[in-house]
Amino acid sequence: MTFTQALLFFFALLNPFLLSLYLLDLIVSLETGVFLRVLVRGVIIGGVVFSLFALTGDAFFSRLLHVDFAAFQIFGGILFLLVGIRFFFGGTEALSDLRGAPEHLAGSIAMPFLVGPATMSAAVMMGSSLPAVEALTVVWLTMASVVVGLLVLKWLHDCLRERNARLVDRYIEMTGRVSSLMIGTFAVQMIVTGLRVYWPAI
Repeated sequence: MTFTQALLFFFALLNPFLLSLYLLDLIVSLETGVFLRVLVRGVIIGGVVFSLFALTGDAFFSRLLHVDFAAFQIFGGILFLLVGIRFFFGGTEALSDLRGAPEHLAGSIAMPFLVGPATMSAAVMMGSSLPAVEALTVVWLTMASVVVGLLVLKWLHDCLRERNARLVDRYIEMTGRVSSLMIGTFAVQMIVTGLRVYWPAI
């Protein structure tokens, strides 16, 4: 994997449009300044975790915690599936119950929406195929792109909402339902991927 391939692959996993679906309730409810502060904190948390896995690989699980990475995939998938189910039946407001006050939202942005089995696996793969400096550069360039992309989408949402509130509200409701299906689909895939490690016939 080259530097460019790693950058494109990691950005595809963390593309701002997909993240905007997961964070739709925050984009709708928070002012731009508050949203930026919460987002930057969450991205920093995610970047530190990705950097750790890019440098240590799955040795963090196997040597330090003495667990298989597949176990993390299964449990993370179950949590993600519960989030998707709640999102589908409750809409964007349902996720706000899973978070606290704005000063405590950074952690809920980092996990599970930034830091998940897929992105952590990608960080491990980058660390094994790129020099440490290049792997860390990919991580932090992607994190910066996430912040810029989500801010642009937040600005577009706010501008359109002022001009055509009813249309935007209908778009938010429809997008929320679609994103819940995507969350659930990714969650099931995480669970199946983890189970295949223990039962290859699945």
